[in-house]
Amino acid sequence: MINLNEGFSPKPPHAIFQDGQVIIHRTYEYRGVVVEADSSCQAPDAWYLSNQTQPDREQPWYHVLVDGTHETTYAAQSNLKPDLSGDPVVHPMLNLFFSGIVEESNRYLRNDLPWNPGQPPEAPPPLPPDEPPPSAPPKI
Repeated sequence: MINLNEGFSPKPPHAIFQDGQVIIHRTYEYRGVVVEADSSCQAPDAWYLSNQTQPDREQPWYHVLVDGTHETTYAAQSNLKPDLSGDPVVHPMLNLFFSGIVEESNRYLRNDLPWNPGQPPEAPPPLPPDEPPPSAPPKI
């Protein structure tokens, strides 16, 4: 007799969304761009239990820059669908993680800056104090 409870763990599904792909959340309808994927939910139990939808942890989860905001989110694959609108994503960290876009597919090109969900970079480092910003008029 075969006992499936011993030593068997189902293989999590593979990620269907790729870095740079634009997505829409099925429930909350926000758009965003995938920065990185995890093969399963890596969030702490307290965060997961506070999540209103609580989708299965054993599926790919994605770190997403949310369009039109300063927010990032962590979403389960089952809650996402591809965005086919072709509209660009606007987010202040977009240029930190992406080096361009393939306009035909509306897919952003991921650079090699690591994603650290505990400490995502907020903005590029400020200019040294003695250098004016590029758009500022020169000092006389």
